[in-house]
Amino acid sequence: MLFDVIPGEFADLLGEDRVATLPATAFPPSAASTEGARLLQSVGVPSGSLWLREPDEGSGRLPLVQDVVHIEDVEDASEAAGGWPVIGWLLNAHLALDPVSGAVHAFDPDEGTAQELHTDVSSLLQVALRFHRLLEEFTFGDDEEAGFERLESEVERIRQETSGVDPLPFRDDGTLWSVIGEEIAMGQLFSGGSPGARSLHG
Repeated sequence: MLFDVIPGEFADLLGEDRVATLPATAFPPSAASTEGARLLQSVGVPSGSLWLREPDEGSGRLPLVQDVVHIEDVEDASEAAGGWPVIGWLLNAHLALDPVSGAVHAFDPDEGTAQELHTDVSSLLQVALRFHRLLEEFTFGDDEEAGFERLESEVERIRQETSGVDPLPFRDDGTLWSVIGEEIAMGQLFSGGSPGARSLHG
């Protein structure tokens, strides 16, 4: 694991009702015993920072990449990518786990592109948690301009601290997390009940 995450950590920080997990039975046999699958079962992701896929009601399994995108139309997609489980959704892209390398890839069906987004699932969980907590806890204070400067600084800190361990999530301005970071820095994505939203909108 690139980042230290432990079972139950996110539930302790955020509350069990604000963390989503996936059951072991949702993964195909090739992925069920991987470290990434275990983290998604035992640690989970903060609800709202990204969305985990619901297993199929009939089979109880996650869809595979080949079930949600025409893999032959995707640039630079690995030949094996069609058999990877789709674990979630971020912006307009399906997130899939490569059970061999442990990496998380993002498939954009509209653009017909694939990008390696995280070196492993621990990196995905860390970035999701850091942005989730920023959106939940940040407040602008009385000076809105100074608040935006602090907010931009916090987004940059997350970017730098992540990139020092895993360069993939923020390797350029076009990654999904870079786009999300820009939106947060502009004061977007705050939920209605958060301190940030209240200080911006009253």
